[in-house]
Amino acid sequence: MFEYDFMINAFAAAGIVAVLAGIVGYFLVLRGQTFAGHALSHVGFTGATGAVLLGIPPIWGMVGFTLAAGVGMGALGERLAGRDVAIGVVLSGALGFGLLFLHFFTSFATQVTALLFGNVLAVSQSTLGTLAGIAVVSLAALAAIARPLLFASLQPELAEAKGVSLRAVSTLFLAVCALTVAACTQIVGVLLVFTLLVGPAAAAQNLATRLSNGVWLAAIFALGEAWLGITLSYYTDWPTSFWITTLSAAVYAVSLLGKLRS
Repeated sequence: MFEYDFMINAFAAAGIVAVLAGIVGYFLVLRGQTFAGHALSHVGFTGATGAVLLGIPPIWGMVGFTLAAGVGMGALGERLAGRDVAIGVVLSGALGFGLLFLHFFTSFATQVTALLFGNVLAVSQSTLGTLAGIAVVSLAALAAIARPLLFASLQPELAEAKGVSLRAVSTLFLAVCALTVAACTQIVGVLLVFTLLVGPAAAAQNLATRLSNGVWLAAIFALGEAWLGITLSYYTDWPTSFWITTLSAAVYAVSLLGKLRS
């Protein structure tokens, strides 16, 4: 299967996105903000459809919208009663615009399907370069805020008393999540972002007792699911997103059994 250039691009893109999703997803699950990832994926769909209407590559519309929404969620989260309220406000507004864009987007049914469910086999060289750039920027930003992020996640009251700005940390982290969601959507689509962003991270937290082990285990799980999913898709001619989702669910189920036995 590696005789085809599109398969090489698919494995490279899936590898980049999977490692990024596994690492960022671990902190997302640790902070209990999985709903934020779900909301950002839908916001990204709005941005992608809007970008196509303007003649811009969908990935840039997705990155722009998710990044703006992530920063907005982080900024509003401390003002409102709870993070879910802030996220819900941003999500509902974005979905309203998404419906409007879809009204003018009906002639591009194939592109809509790719946005909703992903199409890793159609990743181009230019998109591959964009995904690599997103991964480098996201991981560098995450590394820069890792210590205050972990402190704020595990002991928010103590972190704030020590001078850590919870709002700033939350805003920066959700910005990183936004970029990660935009990248994941290229592989598994808007509706299945949880597959790479939450599934491997949740499984890793069930099995690992140390933070560093959990982060790397989440990345390994995500990478294995992505690459094995593409391989199974090639030999069965079934959708890649189906296989990746199934493998993610299976790994999480096995991790639950391991946690119960320990």
